[in-house]
Amino acid sequence: MANVLVILSGCGVFDGSEIHESVITLLHLDRADATVTIAAPNLDQMHGVNHLTGEPTHETRNVLIESARIARGEVEDLAGIRGDAFDAIIFPGGYGAAKNLCNFATEADHCEVHPEVARILREAHQASKPIGLICISPTIGAKVITGSTLTIGTDETTAAAIEKMGSHHQPRQTEEICVDQCNRIVSTPAYMSAERISEVYEGIGKLVERVLQMAQQPVPQPMHAND
Repeated sequence: MANVLVILSGCGVFDGSEIHESVITLLHLDRADATVTIAAPNLDQMHGVNHLTGEPTHETRNVLIESARIARGEVEDLAGIRGDAFDAIIFPGGYGAAKNLCNFATEADHCEVHPEVARILREAHQASKPIGLICISPTIGAKVITGSTLTIGTDETTAAAIEKMGSHHQPRQTEEICVDQCNRIVSTPAYMSAERISEVYEGIGKLVERVLQMAQQPVPQPMHAND
C-alpha cells in the first residue's frame, strides 16, 4: 500500500487549490487503497479572491487553515514533513500553486518557490520518489527540478516560461499525461485546458495510476564504467 503526500495551496481555484482537482486526486488515491497525508505551508495567502466576481478582497487568509477545508481538518504543516518519507508526492493545481507555493503568477520564469515546498521536492527527487504535478503546478517542478519534462497542456505562454526555466514542455490534451521516466515526474493539464470535469477526472486518474506504478518499481541503479 503506497504512502502518498498530497500538497495543497489553500481552497478555491482563484486563490488556493482547485477543489475539483484536489478531490479527484484524493478519490483516485482512495480507490487505489493508498494511504494519504495532506499537508500545506503555514503562511498567509498572496490574497483572497471573491469567487463570484473574480476580484481580490481585502481579507487575509492562511494557506494551512484554508487547505483544512478540503482536507476535512486533517492537514499537516509542511514544515514538519520530509519529502523522502513518502512513496510519492502529488500537487493538485489551482492559482494557489502559482501564488502561494511559488510566485509564478506574478514573476513567470523569474519566480521563486517557497523554501519548504522546494525542500520537499528536492528531498523527494533525490530519493527517486515519483512526483505528480497537476494543472499549473508543473511550473513549480520546472523551477526546482531543472531539466525535467512536463506538460501544462497547450498554453504557449506558460510552456515558454517552463522552457526558460531550463525544463522541457510537451503539449498534451486534458485526458493525457506526460511521463518523465528519468526524473520520475508525471504531469497532466487538468483545468489548464479542460472544458468538462469528466476530462479532468480521466487525466488525473491516469496520473495517479502511473505515479503509484512508479512507486512500486525498483529505482534503476546508476551504471558503472566496468559494468
